[in-house]
Amino acid sequence: MLEIKKCNTDIEKEWAFVRDMPVDENGLTNSLHGISRQDFIEKALPDMLKHERGEDMPDWMVPETFLYLWEDNTIVGQFRIRHYLNDALRAGAGHIGYFIAKESRGRGYGTEGLRQTLPIARGIIPEDEIYLRVNKDNPASLKVMQNNGGRIVGEDDGHYFVRIPK
Repeated sequence: MLEIKKCNTDIEKEWAFVRDMPVDENGLTNSLHGISRQDFIEKALPDMLKHERGEDMPDWMVPETFLYLWEDNTIVGQFRIRHYLNDALRAGAGHIGYFIAKESRGRGYGTEGLRQTLPIARGIIPEDEIYLRVNKDNPASLKVMQNNGGRIVGEDDGHYFVRIPK
């Protein structure tokens, strides 16, 4: 069974997942790649929880909710909801970023994870639409967005800009 859950559900599995995520893949950055268990527990996880509440964040950041997509007892993906847009997010990454583990791709996890993430995002974000961005060389991710009601509203040299109705 696939289920989206907030971070801090199973610290050991969450640590292992973010530790092994690439630093940057298809535009989703992961500053926790290679992090030690101790640093994850003592610094990263508390920061993730504080940032969700908008506490102790750098000025350029917006509050962000970290979610994990679980298949039974295994994390297969991470989804992040940025609570509102600043200028950089409005012209860039948008509200939601996600990552599906390489070994779990091509099985519909992205589509289902985004489907489960959208109601949570709709309850958080104030904008009229949910903004997403996808690399042009990542047609699978574009299909995930389109499967969830996304439509392309613009593009630049390397990206499509997608909107999903709130």
